[in-house]
Amino acid sequence: MHTETPTTPERAGPREWAGLAVLALPLLVLSLDVSVLYLAAPALSADLAPSATQQLWILDIYGFLIAGFLITMGTLGDRIGRRRLLLIGGAAFAVASVLAAFAPTAELLIAARALLGVAGATLMPSTLGLISTLFPDPNQRRFAVAVWMTTFSVGVAIGPLVGGALVEAYWWGAVFLVGVPVMVVLLVLGPWLLPEERGSRSGRLDAVSVALSLVAMLPLVYAVKNTAAYGPDLRAGAAAVVGVLAAVLFVRRQRRLPDPLLDVALFTRPAFTAAVTVLLVSLLAVNGLFFVLPQYLQLVAGASPLVAGLWMLPLAGVTVVGSLVTPALARRFGVPSVVAVAAGFGATGGLVLWLVGLDGSTVSVVALVTGTVLWLSPIGVLATDLVIGSVPPARAGSAASISETAGELGVALGVAVTGSVLAAVYTGRLVLPEGLSAEAAAQAREGLAATATVAETLPGDAGAALLAAGRDAFTAGFSTIGLVAAGLLATVVGLALTALRRT
Repeated sequence: MHTETPTTPERAGPREWAGLAVLALPLLVLSLDVSVLYLAAPALSADLAPSATQQLWILDIYGFLIAGFLITMGTLGDRIGRRRLLLIGGAAFAVASVLAAFAPTAELLIAARALLGVAGATLMPSTLGLISTLFPDPNQRRFAVAVWMTTFSVGVAIGPLVGGALVEAYWWGAVFLVGVPVMVVLLVLGPWLLPEERGSRSGRLDAVSVALSLVAMLPLVYAVKNTAAYGPDLRAGAAAVVGVLAAVLFVRRQRRLPDPLLDVALFTRPAFTAAVTVLLVSLLAVNGLFFVLPQYLQLVAGASPLVAGLWMLPLAGVTVVGSLVTPALARRFGVPSVVAVAAGFGATGGLVLWLVGLDGSTVSVVALVTGTVLWLSPIGVLATDLVIGSVPPARAGSAASISETAGELGVALGVAVTGSVLAAVYTGRLVLPEGLSAEAAAQAREGLAATATVAETLPGDAGAALLAAGRDAFTAGFSTIGLVAAGLLATVVGLALTALRRT
């Protein structure tokens, strides 16, 4: 009787690890561009004098188009080759970076940022998809995914600091030029160190599907961003309806096409669906904390934007540590157990935020949030690894694009949910002084920054009392967000003990 011996996946060597370093370079630049404009915005505004609407587009269009094109680019990489798409995207990103750096008008800067977003959408699924090719061994792949996520987290964390330093030393356009030499290195070393990988499908992209994917993603992202910034309104509601309808039409079309843009059959794989859900919910929880802490540091603790950015570095530090120790923990205890325990401790941290409150020093507040975020790093690494590891290598690009799309939605929804909860608690807890005009009272209820503006117009003790009341209300809202995060992470615990354990 003949029995087949299970084959051991080939382990990566020095060349593959060098390839991972090359993949990390564009990812670092991509993540820097998410936040690098935060401290460069004032200098940029003084030079180009954009309108308020143009300022929003300069900041937001990059993320909008990354989110909108992820699915298209993930599938395109599976068809024409992920390395080829990565190199094309890297070249386009370098060109767009130069155009953005030397843009003479706000309109041209918006156009350059849009091109950066489209190019960025080629980089994310291509880098993650190539990891599955470079590292067929599950343990090595998991560590490579940890490095991938660590690189992105570090880039987002240091983006404001890099932006502030470059603007101070040079001019606002320098923040875009950082990516040019990095992309040159990618174009030189990529063809030598990175393998080519493509799926078996080679049909043309369906233009209607591409359009529907954009019409689905862009209005949905706009709706959640608009709701977070201004609260629910008719425009956000209409955008959400358009996005949902387009998403339904998109899925129906993919089911009928012989060569779909997105293989919705991936969601029939229990491991894939469970991993995507865990990733979405956990990112929704953690981004609520990331969204509110900088506001607390500046509006309540009185830190400058640069100092607030420095206070955020411990969160990046624990994210790095948590991500890099995850593969060893998963080997020792198993993926479902690590996800369940990490989510449980994270939920406990959220409960402590709610029960204890944030009345202590800045050090204690940052330490409390940092301790909570530490436990969320393993979840992101393991969920992402499960997504790309649960499909054949030929479909890794498409799977990676779904993972990244879930991440984008998690970030956007986290900000929207957190913003709505914060606004509701703030309005309910704010104690207004007697004699305040109706106009001033309405302005004060818009948020702590508006309350501080109103307080400056009031005499002496009245202004100080209003500002103190605003800070108390904001702190109460921050504590409530801890409870929201705890509830979301409790859901992740349940998914880990049921859906993940079954797979």
